[in-house]
Amino acid sequence: MGASSGTVDTLMSDFLRKSGGVAVIDGGFATELERHGADLNDPLWSATCLLTSTNLVRQVHLDYLEAGADIIITASYQATIQGFEAKGFSKEEGEAMLKKSVDIAREARDVYYERCHESSTVFTSDGRILKHRPILVAASVGSYGAYLADGSEYSGDYGDAMNLEFLKSFHRRRVQVLAESGADLIAFETVPNKLEAQAYAELLEEGIINIPAWFSFNSKDGVNVVSGDSLTECAKIADSCPKVVAVGINCTPPRFISGLIQSIKKVTTKPILIYPNSGETYDAEIKQWVKNTGVADVDFVSYVNTWCEIGASLVGGCCRTTPNTIRAICRTLPNRSSMP
Repeated sequence: MGASSGTVDTLMSDFLRKSGGVAVIDGGFATELERHGADLNDPLWSATCLLTSTNLVRQVHLDYLEAGADIIITASYQATIQGFEAKGFSKEEGEAMLKKSVDIAREARDVYYERCHESSTVFTSDGRILKHRPILVAASVGSYGAYLADGSEYSGDYGDAMNLEFLKSFHRRRVQVLAESGADLIAFETVPNKLEAQAYAELLEEGIINIPAWFSFNSKDGVNVVSGDSLTECAKIADSCPKVVAVGINCTPPRFISGLIQSIKKVTTKPILIYPNSGETYDAEIKQWVKNTGVADVDFVSYVNTWCEIGASLVGGCCRTTPNTIRAICRTLPNRSSMP
């Protein structure tokens, strides 16, 4: 698809209208790669598969499309030019890897559309065949903390010396490459603090990016973002940026989502997106999900219609959710309930 500057304002509203009012985002990506045997014990995390397992990346995208996802998010969350350079690649090779993440997602969409054309098995809620439902490719941008791979993406603590200009410089070329690679929008994910939200907003306002974006924050207390910064203040930054077409929450336990939606609604009328994790806890030191406190798919999905009723327009899953989670979400949504 791709969005020109003239369609930035309408891309999300048109997409949601064509999706029946609620669109479905895909689920956990890195944890799904691991479930298929990928070893992600690497500073590049899921992006290491751009070097070693492109077929697996494509297959996971396809699995989510087959499950009913309307938006697939690229394997670029922890892919940075600086990260690739630290592994011995040139700047040009790092940029090529970023572009590849978008190419693979677009290829998966093309394959899925071809399968739909051949089988004609995708239906709308009133039984009409929908061979080519709208599907967006969102280019993932993880935080500076994700690049550090030290758990600071879950605390937002970058040290007292961190400043706005550094963050803008760190992200600028990466975001520009992703935006020019054919993605439909940029997904600024797991934004941990107000400073990084401001850096993203100012980059968007520079005019170097001609596609829309969403901002998705994370919370560990159900009130603030993980740094302790006010969620409403962070959401106000997103609301004030014309290129931001949706704002919401990801990688946060399901039990917190309803309250967070209510907080976001106080400061924006933009579409609200939510894609929580399974509710399990990630230990950044040992780099493992621990404390089996997550919720089963049936319990996760029981929240979905409430989230939509109170304001969410885009719903999916983050870490430890699977294509089965997304399939269950699709089946519970009134506008998608007749999907196979």
